Amino acid sequence: MENIRKINRIIKGQATSDGAGVKLTRILGHNTQDILDPFLMLDFFGSDNPDDFMAGFPSHPHRGIETVTYMLDGKVEHSDSMGNSGVIGKGDIQWMTAGSGIIHEEMPKYEGGRMHGFQLWVNLPSASKMIAPRYQDIPAGKIPVVELENKSRVKVLAGTFNGVKGPVENIVADPEYFDVEMPENASLLIPVATDHTVFSFLYEGAASFDENLKNSLHAGEGVLFGEGENVRVQTGASTARFILIAGKPIGEPVAWNGPIVMNTQEELNVAFRELRSGNFIK
Repeated sequence: MENIRKINRIIKGQATSDGAGVKLTRILGHNTQDILDPFLMLDFFGSDNPDDFMAGFPSHPHRGIETVTYMLDGKVEHSDSMGNSGVIGKGDIQWMTAGSGIIHEEMPKYEGGRMHGFQLWVNLPSASKMIAPRYQDIPAGKIPVVELENKSRVKVLAGTFNGVKGPVENIVADPEYFDVEMPENASLLIPVATDHTVFSFLYEGAASFDENLKNSLHAGEGVLFGEGENVRVQTGASTARFILIAGKPIGEPVAWNGPIVMNTQEELNVAFRELRSGNFIK
């Protein structure tokens, strides 16, 4: 038996804006946190109009979470309170562990063309919320791609697919993060850890993710899967491109206010008091 995961819930992103006015699609957020542990938020941004994104994300704090930026097109410059700075470009991924606290900014570096990518927020368990901040900056050239006989391609950003291991390592959630491209009339079976929360978001084309492979999802739709060992995907007359992300649930209370996520309201109060008093960075 292939033990295929069934669709638990179909998720449709909502148009919104964040930062200083960046237009984006919020796929995961406060309304999904209870069912998508350890994932808190997922934003998808994609536009060739600079007015939609040039305001960027000026200086702001984070504590208690990890933020994951994966660029499909365009470039973003980042800098922070630790003195780090750099550029995240096409195909790059940055996995930032905010831990005890960091203040950073992310600003588009526009050189024409489209600004296109994802930002994912991953919760940290109480034992790790106050660890030292760190980055894993992975350039596109170091992200392996598995090419299958049916012409499907799987970029392995984190986790393992077909024995190929992604470059993001030592993350508490033990994540899998795949960017998958499938041609027309192709089938794919993706093994996943049975104890992980698993979801997918389709950002180009159409594909079927249900166990009977009958109901197609289209670009802009996501799916939370139930229990099982594998996710089955099938395309028809259209190609498809989607991300599939999995992680081990934490199972702890969540106290969330803006860019800071702790376990209790008192911990949130402390974080914001420290932010106001200038003692946020440890």
